Amino acid sequence: MTTNNTQHAHASQTGAGMDRRAFLKLSGLATMTMGSMAFLAGCGPAAQGTGSSTSAATTAAASAGTFAADGTLRVGMEAAYAPYNWQVTASSDTTIPIENVSGAYADGYDVQIAKKVAEGMGLTPVAVKLEWDGLIEALGKGQIDVIIAGMTATPERAESIDFTEPYYIGTYGLMVKADSSFANATSIQDFSGAAVLGQKDTLLDTVIDEIKGVNHLSPVPTVPDQISNLLAGSCDAITFDVGNMASLTSSHPELKGLVFEEGKGFSETVPVNIGISKGQDDTVKKMNDILAGITESDRQKIWEAAVARQPE
Repeated sequence: MTTNNTQHAHASQTGAGMDRRAFLKLSGLATMTMGSMAFLAGCGPAAQGTGSSTSAATTAAASAGTFAADGTLRVGMEAAYAPYNWQVTASSDTTIPIENVSGAYADGYDVQIAKKVAEGMGLTPVAVKLEWDGLIEALGKGQIDVIIAGMTATPERAESIDFTEPYYIGTYGLMVKADSSFANATSIQDFSGAAVLGQKDTLLDTVIDEIKGVNHLSPVPTVPDQISNLLAGSCDAITFDVGNMASLTSSHPELKGLVFEEGKGFSETVPVNIGISKGQDDTVKKMNDILAGITESDRQKIWEAAVARQPE
């Protein structure tokens, strides 16, 4: 989501005041799957001390080498990228336990999707909190069963893992300081010659090249790193997942998110898919059937509810 991943999207995360025109548009994902929905887009860091470690139970599941062999669906995510996923200290109807962080729970849009997938498969979902760049490796090692973390299915990632149909689709914009000379820009091409910063290993970085004559800066590891550089004046703008606008501008009122009209913004959309180890076609099909059973209206309600309760 990041993620995501992303990233992060990561992000697409769309809250109040942002364009959700693409949110439930189910169409073909260019080179890989049917459907196209967000992520990631960018993703935040794992909690200090969690790294990419997993619990003894997770390790045991990995040794078994069977998908959700013990009836538990282990869902890899950062738990640090609202409104896709974040960490809380209290259990509620919208949370699942974080297996490798004592006393912690995960909430967010990704978590609600994980709950529905688990329910449809007769499994109990738990989150495994990992750093964004460790998610695919953890999946390959069997430490997690799925990645539901605002991750976009890209051709490069598809070489290592398989993906479901998208469960979200978003768009990208540019974020600037509210008092910037770019604050009233109406097209991404207004940023020709500007220094624009993205997130490493995500579409948040690659989309920058759609701006003609842009000064494409070396990407940074996380969305918070993007924000820090923008606030410090190290760049003129950063890419962001439009779905994150409410969260980012609420935390940083000195920033302004720019969402452009169709034809004046980035052409790349932000599809978000569930990642799963290769060779599990029947499981992918089952997950796709479950996702298809979530109506557009329900997806919208789940998204809006996640945006409303996300941490500031």
